[in-house]
Amino acid sequence: MKIVVLDGGTLNPGDNPWTPVEEVGDVTVWAATTADQTVSRSVDAAILLTNKVVLTRQTLDQLPNLKMIAVTATGYNVVDVEAAKSRGIVVANVPVYSTLSVAQHVFAMLLEFCHRITDHGKAIAEGQWQSCGQFCFWVNPIEELAGKKFGVIGFGRIGQATARLAQAFGMKVLIHSRTKKDIAGFEGAQWLSLESVFENSDIVSLHCPQTDTNAQFVNQTLLSRMKTTAILINTARGGLIDEHALATALNEHTIGGACLDVLYTEPPAVDHPLLSAERCILTPHVAWTALQARQRLMQVTADNIRSFIAGTPVNTV
Repeated sequence: MKIVVLDGGTLNPGDNPWTPVEEVGDVTVWAATTADQTVSRSVDAAILLTNKVVLTRQTLDQLPNLKMIAVTATGYNVVDVEAAKSRGIVVANVPVYSTLSVAQHVFAMLLEFCHRITDHGKAIAEGQWQSCGQFCFWVNPIEELAGKKFGVIGFGRIGQATARLAQAFGMKVLIHSRTKKDIAGFEGAQWLSLESVFENSDIVSLHCPQTDTNAQFVNQTLLSRMKTTAILINTARGGLIDEHALATALNEHTIGGACLDVLYTEPPAVDHPLLSAERCILTPHVAWTALQARQRLMQVTADNIRSFIAGTPVNTV
């Protein structure tokens, strides 16, 4: 069966072979595909793999051989699911693969913010330690996490995994989610309104999906409710935040800082306001990319294809 991977460069930049997928069909891998290349590269495919390449109704109508779309991600907004359904095309995603990787990245950014490891290393390289006259020195005060309040917006798998790490650091967990859940280990957590979580937390970490109704919900009004020392973390979707309002809040010291792995437009323009904002740590949408997470993503994608070929599709959306 003809399988085409439209944008395989991220999932496998060279360290994560396509072997599991190659075992189930005749595979052609493109590292990246532009919109005007999509149809010509896909026209013979029975199965398409996409991560970020958009598959619209117009595109799908030009692919008569297509039977399945395997999204190499959890989010599947790049596919016109209704158009696929009307054509009888199965769409499958990978709902669980990067939970631990993303939760770990939240704390990688948070610990960098609290300890300024990079700044201290740079200061040593510049000779500041050697010339300070003391056996130790610091360029920024170091903050303990124990005793702080950690707010989680969205309490799915990743939100829960992140909250467990917060508890391990001795933090009090505050939660806002669409549905309150009784989950073992969180009996002492507080379930609060969105506004209350932002008002009371020392750190707020976003873990909710982006929908039509919550785009840029982290706006000037909500940011103004935060403590002036509070830190906002986003490893979910860039569109959840009004980025201009956040840049203003950082530069005016309305909040204490931000750690962001996602932005509305990726990569950002060279004049993006958050690139020069004060106390803002940015990483290039890498929270999900631990090798182990990408290996799980590859294997589950192959399993999705194998199940489809066997006539028992799984992880369909």
